This record gives sequence, structure tokens and C-alpha cells, in this order.
Amino acid sequence: MNFQQLVLASHNAGKLKELQAMLGASVQLRSIGEFSQVEPEETGLSFVENAILKARNAARISGLPALADDSGLAVDYLGGAPGIYSARYADGKGDAANNAKLLEALKEVPEAERGAQFVCVLALVRHADDPLPILCEGLWHGRIMFEASGEHGFGYDPLFWVPERNCSSADLAPVDKNQLSHRARAMALLRQRLGLA
Repeated sequence: MNFQQLVLASHNAGKLKELQAMLGASVQLRSIGEFSQVEPEETGLSFVENAILKARNAARISGLPALADDSGLAVDYLGGAPGIYSARYADGKGDAANNAKLLEALKEVPEAERGAQFVCVLALVRHADDPLPILCEGLWHGRIMFEASGEHGFGYDPLFWVPERNCSSADLAPVDKNQLSHRARAMALLRQRLGLA
């Protein structure tokens, strides 16, 4: 499959830059913000459903093949929460509030039971009604720390302990995170599927 241009179903400039760097120069990634400021309602009950919904919406609006990413944090002790609600876990009050709510929920939980994974599902559709979306999933296993650490990243990065590096995700330089993260793992699979690997 040969894609010169894809529209990314996100208004997040950081995500656009991160995914463009992972995709490489052979595919131009454009923001859905060029075509519309309206965000679709994420009515799916899973990362897969929401990624497909966002990709179809972006393809319909732009007329281009579309790539969507749905990602979040799944904490074992919380039965996979915050999951698809990761970005709005604390009622849309932002990263600091989300992190505070998560620390509070795990206040009495011992280290051995604080396992978690970042999840990323990428969905690529050739057109809005594509019956065969390309789906790639990446998981990044770690655990939730007792307090925040690190200056990089966003979201739950300051609370996510990366065992293979002995630090938090927010302690990693962006170039290192882009090789280890859930998004990097899903993107590596997508690059293979597109023949870019």
C-alpha cells in the first residue's frame, strides 16, 4: 500500500510531530485541524472502537486516507481503568488532576499490585467506509509510582515506572521514549504493514 498523505485524526500538535517522526519522511501526516475543528464523540467501549470511529470521521471530513490513535493507561488494580477515559479521568481538568486522582485511587496499594500498561491502538482507513481498517496495537508494561518524577512527556508519564530503564516515562528523553513507548510499538507494526519498515 502506498500512502503519500494521511490525515491524522487529532488536533494535538505534539502527537502529530511524534507520529510524523515515527512514520518517516515518505508519508506526509496532516492534521484534521486543517479540515475541521469539530471532535467526534468517542462513543466506543474500547480503544479499537474509538480509533476506528475517529479514523472514519477524519477520512469523511478530509477525503484522504486517515490515521487515528486511541491510547490510554490501563491499571491492573483498577480493572483496566482509567482506560479509554484516561484523558478525562478527572472530569477533563487536565493532566495534573488526572495524576492526583490516580495516586489517590492507589494510595494504600502496595508496589507489587501497581502493575499498569500504556495502550495504543492505531487505526488506518483508506476511506470513510473502508471495510478492512488496518489495526495495530502497542502495549508498554510498567507500574504506577507513589509520586511523580521527571520533566518530559505528558499525561501519566510522570507516574509510569519503566522497569527496563529504572526511571519514569517522564525521565526519558523524547528520543528514547519514541523507541520504547506503546505508540512506538504500534507504529513499528504499522510501518511493517505499509512496507516502510
